[in-house]
Amino acid sequence: MRVDRELNTAELQSFASELDELRRHTLADLGAADARYIRRVRGAVRLCCWSGRALLMCGWFPPTWLLGSLLLGLGKILENMELGHNVMHGQYDWMNDPELAGTRYEWDIAGPADFWRHTHNHLHHTWTNVIGMDDDVGYGLVRLFPEQRWKPFYRWQPLWVTLQALLFQYAVAIQHLRLDQWYKGRIGAAEVRPLLRQLGAKLLRQWGKDYLLFPLLALLLGANALAVLAGNALANLLRNLWTFLVIFCGHFTERAAVFAKESVAGESRGHWYLRQLRGSSNLEGGRLFHILTGNLSHQIEHHLFPDLPARRYAELAPRVREIAARYGQVYNSGRLSAQFASVLRRIWTHRLPAPAATP
Repeated sequence: MRVDRELNTAELQSFASELDELRRHTLADLGAADARYIRRVRGAVRLCCWSGRALLMCGWFPPTWLLGSLLLGLGKILENMELGHNVMHGQYDWMNDPELAGTRYEWDIAGPADFWRHTHNHLHHTWTNVIGMDDDVGYGLVRLFPEQRWKPFYRWQPLWVTLQALLFQYAVAIQHLRLDQWYKGRIGAAEVRPLLRQLGAKLLRQWGKDYLLFPLLALLLGANALAVLAGNALANLLRNLWTFLVIFCGHFTERAAVFAKESVAGESRGHWYLRQLRGSSNLEGGRLFHILTGNLSHQIEHHLFPDLPARRYAELAPRVREIAARYGQVYNSGRLSAQFASVLRRIWTHRLPAPAATP
């Protein structure tokens, strides 16, 4: 349970000023090392994916098939987390590299990048953990906080969460369609239809590449097409599960807070920073672990500074923790196992309505 000190107007202004200065200092320091890093990540993605696909051409031979599937999965995770997600935040726009332009990048995942830029970059990062404004709170399938209105549908949410984890890239892809709003008659089919076409075109490209092009190439080369298809499916599954794990542990632990719509009316910069801090959870680990999470293991720093290169979050974290402590705020950080256990407890506990208060 969180116990944060409430800040007065002067403290909020000072809190915001310190974090603004931290951001300005980091922006002024960006340069060749940051550019070299993201280009190396891009190179690592290509190396993992192509070496993994080459090994899958060896067929079902266990060592090469398993290694090929793992390498391809690793490449997809790196592309999704450390490359695509961070590039689309505009973290590397200052490089003026067309391949790393935030508004143009298209990632290797089912959902179109334009969908993500709206639902995630705009809605989620503006209204982080605000119920009714941030669709990422439960993704419409899961009740994770007592403040969310209970529905009978939630009784079975351990099942819905399992399916969501296995198919996470598709859950993210359809989020932008707002099908619940269409079902309730709040938006018309004319609004949904072009989005469905855009999603369909992206799905055809993704499925065509992983489940048609490379299996056909295997046939042409005399390799086992089924082994290639299965390896691609396993790589996508690994990426789905890892992405789900990192995102849920960054937002829905027991010490993460949610907010009512009324609380953000007339919100100041200081209040916005405070909400990002209180609604986020960090994960502790080594350098490789942080890279594999796209540095979303530093979810607090990412929510505070989404446009700063994520590789900088590790050096910013001690300073943010120190600022939070001085202002009496909880800095929510823990091991992956502990944070995920708290997420599972939320999923289990809030599947049922809160017990009625005894008179």
